[in-house]
Amino acid sequence: MPSSNPAFRGLPAAGNGPSAGWGSAPQQTYGGAPTQHDPYAAPSPYAATDRAYMTMDDVVTKTGLSFLVTVLSAAVTWAVLPDSLALGLALPAILVALVLGLVIAFKQVANPVATLTYGALYGVALGAISEMFNDQYSGIVAQALIGTFGVFAGMLVVYKTGAIRVTPKLTRWIVGALFGVLALVIVNLVASFFIPGGLGLRDGGPLAIIFSIVVIGVAAFTLLLDFDMADEAIRRGVEPKFAWYIAFGLLVTVIWLYIEILRLLSYFRE
Repeated sequence: MPSSNPAFRGLPAAGNGPSAGWGSAPQQTYGGAPTQHDPYAAPSPYAATDRAYMTMDDVVTKTGLSFLVTVLSAAVTWAVLPDSLALGLALPAILVALVLGLVIAFKQVANPVATLTYGALYGVALGAISEMFNDQYSGIVAQALIGTFGVFAGMLVVYKTGAIRVTPKLTRWIVGALFGVLALVIVNLVASFFIPGGLGLRDGGPLAIIFSIVVIGVAAFTLLLDFDMADEAIRRGVEPKFAWYIAFGLLVTVIWLYIEILRLLSYFRE
């Protein structure tokens, strides 16, 4: 079946040959019906191969490690580095992480060094940014973390219960919304060079609040694509190392979600 997730469009369909890219588990049928197996376990024992396949445990472990590195990096930046040094390192860290992220995304790099380095770099930036916001609005970081965790958990429940299914149509809507948000941010940035406050999307006013809520909604729905990527990778029988690419995708979305929630809370504080 063709994938509805853009991350899989460059991958071949599941098959039994050596050309199956990341690797695909052979499809076995009994009495004409395809077999099912636990996503937390190894692929079906009926498969005549000794190749290792990715499981949900791989995804959970590698995603957890990626988030741990990011949080530790942020904590060290906040607690150890002087404020001036932390802020000075934030922009270079973001720029390097952005370049690395684009390489990982477009080349589909499934590598622990790449994913963990991305997390560590963004952790430096998040530590400096969080400290700056918390100094100005006491307790805002804790509120943003709770909000981010709440959205993540809520979307996971929505996905696992099937309340919202990731279909090709929904995927197109989410991707379109992502490009729309990106275009508006760029236009607002360019406009800010000529008009104070630009289009008003980031000045803390009513329009900025509405825009942030929309962005948070888009980021939340993007989590559904990330969850679907993990499920589909397991169904395709990819190699365990692909879990690092899934961890990267989740890391990008959650970081984006956290920063936007932090921004929205600061608007309300003002």
